[in-house]
Amino acid sequence: MSSLKADFNELMERIRRGRELSYASFEPIFYLIFDPDKMLEVKRQTTAWKSKLSNEGWDVHLFSISDTIADIFKNARLRKIWIAGDKKAPHEWKKTNQSLANALGKGELQKRLEDLLESVSDKKNAIVLVTDLEALHPYMRIGSIEGQLQGKFQVPTVFLYPGKRTGKTQLKFLGFYPEDGNYRSVHVGG
Repeated sequence: MSSLKADFNELMERIRRGRELSYASFEPIFYLIFDPDKMLEVKRQTTAWKSKLSNEGWDVHLFSISDTIADIFKNARLRKIWIAGDKKAPHEWKKTNQSLANALGKGELQKRLEDLLESVSDKKNAIVLVTDLEALHPYMRIGSIEGQLQGKFQVPTVFLYPGKRTGKTQLKFLGFYPEDGNYRSVHVGG
């Protein structure tokens, strides 16, 4: 298995060369795939990667899935109802998760990523690093958001993806979700 450092360097080389035109898409979407056991290592490396990219002249923009989800939940109009429901039935995780998934499914998370992508679309040397994808569990997977944002990726966008690669385009989110081959991106690692 290759190292995170080697995978990141390969990813950056591919970004520098640019995406090759393929039948699926020409958008600059990249996934750095790593074993879920390496999530903490990736979090530690993200700051170093950001610095390295900045030193190479990239205009780096981070988009944290976990921070964004926390903010969405914190400011949700149903928050008081969720808290009251949780107090009444604290072990009803299935209902709680379904309610939270419904809130995310309304598109706020996607809109915030789209807003960032739009705000950097004409910036020279801009690159977006999307971190903390594991925070999507158990609500949704990033492939559904990526699919809805088709046509919006104007700058290289790197998703730091905890999972397993099971083919050229198939990924298993967190290593245990069913395989999904609906990604229109370049995959490195995994």
